[in-house]
Amino acid sequence: MPDPHQKHDHNNHQSTQNNPDPCDGLEMDAVALNEEGVPYFFKGDYVFKGFGGQAKMINKSFPEVDNHHQMDHIDAAFRMHHDDDPTHNNIFFILDDMVYSYYQYKLEEGYPKNISEVFPGIPDHLDAAVECPKPECDEHSVIFFKGHDSYHFNVKTKAVEKKKFESMPNCTSAFRFMEHYYCFHGHMFSKFDPKTGEVHGKQPKDVRDYFMRCSSEGSNHTERERCSRVHLDAVTSDQAGHMYAFRGHYFLQKDKDGVLKADTIEHAFKELHSDVEAVFSHDDHLYMIKDDNVFAYTVGENHTLLDGYPKPLKEELGIEGHIDAAFVCEDHQHVHIIKGQHIYNVDMKASPRAATGKGKLLLLSKVNAAMCGPEGLKVIVGNNYYRYNSTMLFVAGRALPEQHRVSQELFGCDH
Repeated sequence: MPDPHQKHDHNNHQSTQNNPDPCDGLEMDAVALNEEGVPYFFKGDYVFKGFGGQAKMINKSFPEVDNHHQMDHIDAAFRMHHDDDPTHNNIFFILDDMVYSYYQYKLEEGYPKNISEVFPGIPDHLDAAVECPKPECDEHSVIFFKGHDSYHFNVKTKAVEKKKFESMPNCTSAFRFMEHYYCFHGHMFSKFDPKTGEVHGKQPKDVRDYFMRCSSEGSNHTERERCSRVHLDAVTSDQAGHMYAFRGHYFLQKDKDGVLKADTIEHAFKELHSDVEAVFSHDDHLYMIKDDNVFAYTVGENHTLLDGYPKPLKEELGIEGHIDAAFVCEDHQHVHIIKGQHIYNVDMKASPRAATGKGKLLLLSKVNAAMCGPEGLKVIVGNNYYRYNSTMLFVAGRALPEQHRVSQELFGCDH
């Protein structure tokens, strides 16, 4: 399969039957979060795991579904949590008139079952389904879609309320993500209110611009990157108050007045091309980590690679292996490096430099990016970030602070 990060032209890209590419504008059969919150996109015999995942055979993860007679696609899929056991999240698949329930990738005992047994009152051969917990719906519900009709199934009482969502298109799949609801139709999506079906704002939008790691010729890069649900690869802010955020082939630059613009990494940092692993600001330079190398660029209107760079990561920062995040705070002499669940300090004035002071992150198993600024330390995990007053509180804290949304609160996305 082609690299999902490579540049795509939405109009001129073709996939083969054996190598489906979501950047071609595929109409997904179903979309659901797995138990860890990773989105799964299903098409025919394939599943794309995550926003940039390559096509994998469904039977590798859910073999029993593939054994379904004449299975050529999944009708609907959704994750459902249980109020009495928040750690128990099932993934449900619906194929024709049968329901498959998985927990931790194992088919639950007694399944598959007829849909009338699991969800009485719900028709078979559905188009889409999505869970709607309280208070997003009045009662904990699952919304099933078939044609122009929607069926709201009360999880507790098993009562069914049939509604017509007049302003919505017919959904080929439906998706709840970050407490918002999306109706996928073809390669487009519309954000909707699960109670009323009302569609607000400029809809529909292209799935590839928001839920896939795709590049489109002539598209509005700033709007797409501002509102993308794909997690950031790296982020930093310089001493002038400018923020730089990197994702795939693109980066966002937000100046101190809040003006946001997007560009390709290759255009501004031609030696890097794409996929920055970590970035930090020090001494009016941007230090970018990719693979086993460190690239150092000047800060300003034009970014010029400093003489002698790139340098090996081990030589420059005294550490080896994949780096998840790096940041510099009030003490501009030290860079903090996150690698897995450990954090290290590197004195930038030392010679040779070494990663010291190894500490353990107790509350977060994965960090995507981090940066310091006037509001303290922002630690990005997936589509959200946590704010800390200091690095010490981040490392030693015993409870996670309030979550903030990256797209809305860092970049001002309105949906």
